[in-house]
Amino acid sequence: MKEKTGQIFSIPHDNPTVAGCTVSKNIYCENGYDINYFSLAEDTDISAETYEYPKICIVNSGKMEAYTSDNEIWELSKDESIVLPMGKPVGMKTKTGCIYTEMAIKKESKMNKVLESGKVLKLADLLPYQEGRIVNMDLINDEKLKFVIMSFDEGTGLSEHSAPGEALIFALDGNGIIGYEGKEHQIKAGENFKFAKNGKHYVKADGKFKMALLLVLE
Repeated sequence: MKEKTGQIFSIPHDNPTVAGCTVSKNIYCENGYDINYFSLAEDTDISAETYEYPKICIVNSGKMEAYTSDNEIWELSKDESIVLPMGKPVGMKTKTGCIYTEMAIKKESKMNKVLESGKVLKLADLLPYQEGRIVNMDLINDEKLKFVIMSFDEGTGLSEHSAPGEALIFALDGNGIIGYEGKEHQIKAGENFKFAKNGKHYVKADGKFKMALLLVLE
């Protein structure tokens, strides 16, 4: 993934809008998956297009509308997500400006049933905290791409390990501690972190903590 590694960063901070423009940045395009950041300035839009594979949009900041040519409209705000309908023209527009992450996945991807097409949701609301436990939910579970959300109760965490692929963290709720290659990093909701392939890391809750983990495998 074309992202900085081993440090806290913010997708909105690193991808500001440009007046009157829509801007896209591709961070991954392999094995049939395509991941992009989009920065839409106020009063801009991306015209409706039809795709025969799922696209998941996660709003990182601002507000926008997803719309179809037959006048279906979904309003999305910061931290909200949607799986765009397949097989019909869908566009994006914003009055105030918006930055979002878009993941295009394979049509045959193993996607959790909670990700209903055309339903606006917050990833952090999909799973609870449980006392003394870590709760995981696989949203996408393919051979080459996994998208997982996790909740950590206070005092819980993952011991140091490495993964056979690059991973991108989206902090969704609360505060956490990311250990990476011998250094600790404080992370809070709205921030991001990237692990390199085989990078040694651990995760601990600082209070309660929820995150999404996007793992891409070669």
